[in-house]
This record gives sequence, structure tokens and C-alpha cells, in this order.
Amino acid sequence: MKKKDYVQEKKGNVENDYYILEECGSGAFATVRKVKKKISGQICALKIIKKTKNENSIKMYLEVEILKELIHPNIMEIYEFYEDKKNFYIITEICEGGDLFDLVVDKGNLNEAEACNIIKQILSAVTYINSKNIVHRDLKCQNILLDTNKNNIVKIIDWGTARFYQKKEKMNKICGTPYYIAPEVLFEKYDEKCDVWSSGIILYILLCGYPPFDGENDTEILENIKKGKFVFPEEDWSTISDEAKNLIEGMLKFNPEERLSASNCLKHKWFLENQ
Repeated sequence: MKKKDYVQEKKGNVENDYYILEECGSGAFATVRKVKKKISGQICALKIIKKTKNENSIKMYLEVEILKELIHPNIMEIYEFYEDKKNFYIITEICEGGDLFDLVVDKGNLNEAEACNIIKQILSAVTYINSKNIVHRDLKCQNILLDTNKNNIVKIIDWGTARFYQKKEKMNKICGTPYYIAPEVLFEKYDEKCDVWSSGIILYILLCGYPPFDGENDTEILENIKKGKFVFPEEDWSTISDEAKNLIEGMLKFNPEERLSASNCLKHKWFLENQ
């Protein structure tokens, strides 16, 4: 039996099955709330997405279909999917340890062992989704949650920009977030290695507390990304190992064909030295 066979899709009122508790976060089109299942008492997360136009509905169904395909310890698990006239509702597992962005803001930066533990989990998930011909397209610190109840296991969330892809066929829709978006995405010709680039940006941020490509505004940030030139400032990187820098350089190769794949990243000696 496949996971998609037991993820239930329901019509009607989600409040028939769940107690709606406090809000955990919100955005332009979605709100996340903590919920409690009435029968079992299980605490879950409820993502409420407003219905807007037909394109939004198609995107929503695709996100659910992708999540139904995925079973991995570092990917947020979906339990149920509801729909009514106004909203879509996705019930998932809950993580209450905050996201990586909050962690970096709180700590400033992580040591190499801490960063290694986190990025290894992210790359494991990216390797897994690539094996299923799925690309996330918006990996960033805000989309990586910490599950403090499970020894700081990380969970990748927000699969709204994810899609299935065909090997050797390039994608062209610009998706992602300034600071994290790969240059080839901006040039509208890219493949699954855009997720490796974003993971490399995350690793850079974890180790020093700021991104490698910056600017006064989004336009300037994206122009700097298009150039693809970055450095390791001595004042912040002098104590960080050459192996960590070498891995980042491999993940942030401007030419995707020269960039490490997610699976090859995991074979890098930096991971062996930080086990």
C-alpha cells in the first residue's frame, strides 16, 4: 500500500473532526493553526489556504499530490486534505521548534557540527525527492522547521512551488525567494540542481549568519546572484574549515552542470569529518 492510498481527501467542515487551536503563522494566502483531533487527541498542524482563482486550485491539488508521494523523515508528513467553497485545508504533522531563520537570528551562526547535522538532513530529503522526479524550488531557512521533540530533526515544508519534472528537460518558471534563488532560475532555464544551490545558500548562512549574495533591495540581490561571485570574508570564515568552504563552492557552482548533485554532496569528506 502506498502513502497516497491512506491520505484521506474529505469534503465538508474540518471542525467536525478537529478542535481549532491557536494560530502558528500566517501569510498572504495561508494561515497555519494548531489543531487537535477529536477522536484520538493527536495534535497536528492545519494549513488553511484561501481559494482565489483557478490557477491557485490547480497549484493546491498539485501540492497535495506531491505530499502524498513523499515519505521521508525530513519532509513534513500530510495526514488529511479537506476542501470547502472558500478554502483548502491540509492536516500535517506539527513541529514546534521554530524554523532555521529563527535559529540563526537567535544564535548568530552555528558551529560546523551543528550545521552539518542540519544540512545533511536537507540534502537527504533533496536526494530523495530528486529520485522521485520532484523539485521543491523554494528551499530557504524559513521553510525548514525544527522538531525539538525528536532531537532537532528538521522538516522541509511549503511545497506550493514544487512540481514533478522530466529528466533532461529544463524548467522555465521563475520560482523562489531572493537570497536563495539559483541564477539559472532567473535565466529561466534550469533543472533540479536549483535545490542544491538553495541548500548551499542555507549552509553558508548557517555557518556565518548572513547570505553570500546581498543588496539594498531585491533587484540588487538578484543582480548579484546573476553574477554568481561570492567570497568568504576572513573576519567570519577564518575559523571555518577548508572542507566546509569546498563543499559550499561545489554547491554554488554557477554552471549547474558543474554543480554537485544532492547525492554527491552527501559523499563529501566534510560530512565524514563531522559525524
